[in-house]
Amino acid sequence: MAEARPGPPAGLQLNALPDHSPLLQPSVAELRGRARAAGAPLAPQPLPDAFLLRFLRARDFDLDLAWRLLKNYYKWRAECPEISANLHPGSVLGLLNAGYLGVLRARDPTGSKVLIYRIAHWDPKVFTAYDVFRLSLITSELIVQEVETQRNGIKVVFDLAGWHFSHAFQITPSVAKKIAAVLTDSFPLKVRGIHLINEPIIFHAVFSMIKPFLTEKIKERIHMHGTNYKASLLQHFPDILPLEYGGEEVSMEDLCQEWTNVVMKSENYLSSISQNIE
Repeated sequence: MAEARPGPPAGLQLNALPDHSPLLQPSVAELRGRARAAGAPLAPQPLPDAFLLRFLRARDFDLDLAWRLLKNYYKWRAECPEISANLHPGSVLGLLNAGYLGVLRARDPTGSKVLIYRIAHWDPKVFTAYDVFRLSLITSELIVQEVETQRNGIKVVFDLAGWHFSHAFQITPSVAKKIAAVLTDSFPLKVRGIHLINEPIIFHAVFSMIKPFLTEKIKERIHMHGTNYKASLLQHFPDILPLEYGGEEVSMEDLCQEWTNVVMKSENYLSSISQNIE
């Protein structure tokens, strides 16, 4: 049986290994065994190695923590069908076309994947908070397939320019709790940083609703840059930001279109994982 807690140094060493390394097999076999012993819905699919490795890497091969994360992943899915049961690209195409989300081409200096969400491009009269959340989940399910993203996690920039009361009314306590669950221990991605820019005063009421559900580690990774954000944001993300945020090459429009293309081309995969959670 695999050692339940290999310890940080051993866990980091395992994290650096490729999927096909035989040194990963004991941990993979142990996690699969726990899932099979628990039965449905924790083992609704064959549970391939690549899938299980997401959870192991997210917790640096601490088996007990990876097992808890896997259980929470399926528990959250079952409890939130309004978000998770329909991951078909067509369900978020309107938001994508509106330019709400861009995924940067390059990683930051620590190897993290970087996403930019623009609140001004979310019309709450057209799209609900669940639509917005579903797009985030679809994006997470696609990028978590990348081994480098499993190892180095993600960083997210929220441009809150255009945040109005109509947005705030969408974030009920129930939605806030679901957001916090994904940020903390319900999805196999390491959230390495959350950067807020152009945050208005009325946003703080919503943030105060989410904050109690967050872990101290996540709270420490939240950065508020204000409206004069470009210099500080560039310190975190040198040479990779789009033109609108102080970069020198690609535009947000290009990044949004590129990610729309990625999502639309992933319809078969997204349909398959929708079927697994319905």
